Amino acid sequence: MTTRTPPDRTPADPTPTCWAPPGGGRARRTAPRRLLALAQLAGSVGDGAYYTTSALYFTQVIGLAPARVGLGLTLGWAVGSLAGVPLGRLADRRGARGTAVLLALATGLAVASFTLVRGFVPFVLVACGYAAAQSGLAAARQALLAGLVPAGERTGLLAQLQATLNAGLAVGAGLGGLALHSGTRTAYVGVFAVDGVSFLVCALLLAALPRVAPGPARPRGSGPGVLRDRPYTLLALLNTVLLLRMPLLSLVLPLWITERTGAPVWLVSALFVLNTAAVTLFQVRAARGVTGLASAMRAVRRAGWVMCAACAVFALSAGASPWVAAGVLVLGSVLQVAAETGQSAGSWQLSFDLAPADRVGEYQGLFGTGVTVARTLGPLVLTWLLVEWGTPGWLLLGAAMVGASYAMGPAARRAAARGEHPAALPLRAG
Repeated sequence: MTTRTPPDRTPADPTPTCWAPPGGGRARRTAPRRLLALAQLAGSVGDGAYYTTSALYFTQVIGLAPARVGLGLTLGWAVGSLAGVPLGRLADRRGARGTAVLLALATGLAVASFTLVRGFVPFVLVACGYAAAQSGLAAARQALLAGLVPAGERTGLLAQLQATLNAGLAVGAGLGGLALHSGTRTAYVGVFAVDGVSFLVCALLLAALPRVAPGPARPRGSGPGVLRDRPYTLLALLNTVLLLRMPLLSLVLPLWITERTGAPVWLVSALFVLNTAAVTLFQVRAARGVTGLASAMRAVRRAGWVMCAACAVFALSAGASPWVAAGVLVLGSVLQVAAETGQSAGSWQLSFDLAPADRVGEYQGLFGTGVTVARTLGPLVLTWLLVEWGTPGWLLLGAAMVGASYAMGPAARRAAARGEHPAALPLRAG
């Protein structure tokens, strides 16, 4: 007979010995969180500046054709998606803090190397190094967080880090905007210098965190690698489907607005600001109710329905008068934010609770590839599905979101039933 846990309780996860304060001292408990947040802020400021200016730098300063820039970045992120798992495994075996510090430095070095690129092949090589370092850094930081923060507090902290990320991206985008206004090579190189320095600061902050002891080396045959863990792999794949919302804001909606609606073009920028500000303000609140596997599944299912509603609303903007279309698009964007914050909170909880305690980096490396795949394949798939096909494409995307969110339930139950997971018990998410 199988023992069952209460729906919203995660089995006890021992407080990591590397930082557990005697008597529960608040200062020692909050210091790692503060350093993690500052490291997130430093890296995101640089990323915001980079994302704003990189395309024009590569085409106007280096002189690469736009098609070659797209191909090079696609190849780079494809390599990055493959690098996440082995680099996450490295963090588990060699220590999450040291691995994260080295990968932050590698990211800064790759950004600086872009300023030396003069041709397509060097550009592709640097892009591959940059994407691999970014993917590995994300996995190593998740493993570091898991070693420093008790299981019941991780989703709440991740929500705070996500809000910090958005705030940093906004600041960085402002710095990038100054470079775009200047339009000079010196200004663009200055942005890349800022990004490189930001990751140096990130590395220094990560180095100041307490050490997390590496997991014990597993003997051969002691358990399958993450890619052989079919339930968790399926969970990561389904999460990738839900992450197809990511290219909507940066690519699909701008094209949809200009080609399919009469809404003013400046609405593209307004919707970006709306999304960034709303996630910054409400991500922490959305994560408060996610405390275990069952509540995580409810959050993911709700997010699937809300995203489906957002898709239907976006479809209604086609052919409407300019101001009606603008109002409909704003409503759709609000629904998208609600779906994004709920789905993020639920998926964070699932990704940590269903990973073996001594292999968090490896498992997070796989789960994090969903972001890379969504950014790499999403623009191609969604441009055809939504901009070319129109309303039927929006409805099909919404149905896919609902289907994937509900399919995560059986996948999570199968993953929880595996004995090596900390949440290795059946659950009912209803």
